[in-house]
Amino acid sequence: MFVRAPGSRIPAVLATGVLTALLATGCGQSDDPSVADPSTLPTAAAPPTTTNAPALPDSPTPSATASTPAVDRQITVTIAKRRVNPPTGRITVDKGQLVRITVTSDVSDELHVHGYELGARLPAGTPASVEFRAEKTGLFEVETHETELVLFQLVVR
Repeated sequence: MFVRAPGSRIPAVLATGVLTALLATGCGQSDDPSVADPSTLPTAAAPPTTTNAPALPDSPTPSATASTPAVDRQITVTIAKRRVNPPTGRITVDKGQLVRITVTSDVSDELHVHGYELGARLPAGTPASVEFRAEKTGLFEVETHETELVLFQLVVR
C-alpha cells in the first residue's frame, strides 16, 4: 500500500508507469480473435504484412524485397460505394502457395477469410493485408463483416 504524507507529490516516475500500464491495457482491442490489427495477424506460415504502397496487380510476385517475403499469389481487391472490384467470383490457388490478400475499402470495415479464421481491420482508404500459406483445401469465402460484402471465393486445390 502506498501512503502519501500530506503535502507530498507522487513521483513522476510512478505516475508515468501507472499511466503507461493503463494505456497498454485498455486500447480498444477487439475481443474477437479472428479480427486483428493488420500488424498482429495470426498466420499459417508467414508473418503478415501491411503496406501503404499502391495495390499490386493480381499476379504472382517475381521476387522478394528485403522486408517482404515472396508470395506465390497476390490478390488485390478494392471496395468503393459497396462495389467490389474485381467483381465477386472465384480465385483458385494451389495448396501450399503463399497467398497475400490486400483490400482497400472506402469505409472502415473488417476483412475475414473463412476457414483460415484470419482477419484484418480495414481503415477507410488504407490498404490492409492478410498473408498465409494455403494448407487447407476447399472453398473459402472472403468477406467484409460490417458491410457484409463477399469479396471472392478462394478455391484451394
